[in-house]
Amino acid sequence: MSKLAAGPTAALEGVLHDGMTIAVGGFGLSGIPADLIDAVRDSGVKDLTVVSNNMGIDGKGLGVLIESGQVRKVLASYVGENKLFAEQFLAGTLEVEFNPQGTLAERLRAGGAGIPAFYTKTGVGTQIAEGKPHEEFDGELYVQERGIVADLALVHAHTADTDGNLIYRYTARNFNPVVATAGRVTIAEAEVIVEPGQLDPNHIVTPGVYIQHLVQTSGRNKDIEKLTVRARPAAVGA
Repeated sequence: MSKLAAGPTAALEGVLHDGMTIAVGGFGLSGIPADLIDAVRDSGVKDLTVVSNNMGIDGKGLGVLIESGQVRKVLASYVGENKLFAEQFLAGTLEVEFNPQGTLAERLRAGGAGIPAFYTKTGVGTQIAEGKPHEEFDGELYVQERGIVADLALVHAHTADTDGNLIYRYTARNFNPVVATAGRVTIAEAEVIVEPGQLDPNHIVTPGVYIQHLVQTSGRNKDIEKLTVRARPAAVGA
């Protein structure tokens, strides 16, 4: 049975509720499920806990949920590109749980693999480790980190088939594969959608078993956080 929904709003119908935890793929504005994020904003759902590498920028990506006041707590590794985020955090209206980037990725991977917790050296002796269980292995001290299982996971893929098998493109792959497995319900948006059997099985990154619903992207322009360019070098012999 095809997992293709009529659109983001239809895919999210009956899934969203106040107070839920949503894990979102992407890194900054690269590989983010922008259409699905906008549909979450338009739904008006509130008191959200959002798990993502970062929260985009002001007015873009997950920044739109910050602007609309729908987010209560954020689990992230970096938040430096969003001024409104910082303002809400400093004002005490937004709770933040910082995670080292590799730890956050592993917490999502562990959650998707059914692993409730793991130990890592990263963060030992810092504020990150305060209040968490510690254990010694082979003479080294490790801190326990819990796996993350979200109520809903939202991801962006470049190519998918209607069975939900996903292929990502270049660095837009980033956090999407681990987020896709960490949701009790996972919804993917894809730029290109084909019929089953048209994808090379060797190229599939996320098997369709993890995906409950699939939507076609709107074809919107992809935003760039910081456009950095340099002068084109003169051609030899010019």
